[in-house]
Amino acid sequence: MILALSAIAMFGFTSCKENAASKINTANVAEAAERDEAAKLVPVMTFEKSEHDFGTIDQGTPQETVFSFTNTGNGPLIITDAKSSCGCTVPEYPKNKAIAPGEKGEMLVKFNGAGQNQVTKTITVTANTEKGSELIRIKAFVNPKNAGPTAAGPTIAE
Repeated sequence: MILALSAIAMFGFTSCKENAASKINTANVAEAAERDEAAKLVPVMTFEKSEHDFGTIDQGTPQETVFSFTNTGNGPLIITDAKSSCGCTVPEYPKNKAIAPGEKGEMLVKFNGAGQNQVTKTITVTANTEKGSELIRIKAFVNPKNAGPTAAGPTIAE
């Protein structure tokens, strides 16, 4: 009885191995290899500058700057979104365009001059990079409207 059960078990184990090997589709293996190779192609978004300082501006005076970048990776770069930390700053980015490895691109950032004193705004760029997002910043010192000249301090009489 044990001998018969052993023979049945041996037959079952060897037949499973043979069936599994015969079920492998070589086309699927090749497709998986291509997919794995494509997954290694990652774009890298490299900005010439990650921050722009407008300096001292008057409140309500619109400003613009361009952030230039290069795809230094080995896969096509696709920007899916760019959002500012507030509504006073509007980024404009290349939409529906893949940027090939080695190609350059530009992002226009408009700031309406809102706020007072030192102002810093962050723009989050969402793309198909390894990190998934990149950060750039603008800053300015905004002089309030109708700000009179500063009062002079006391003078020393001779």
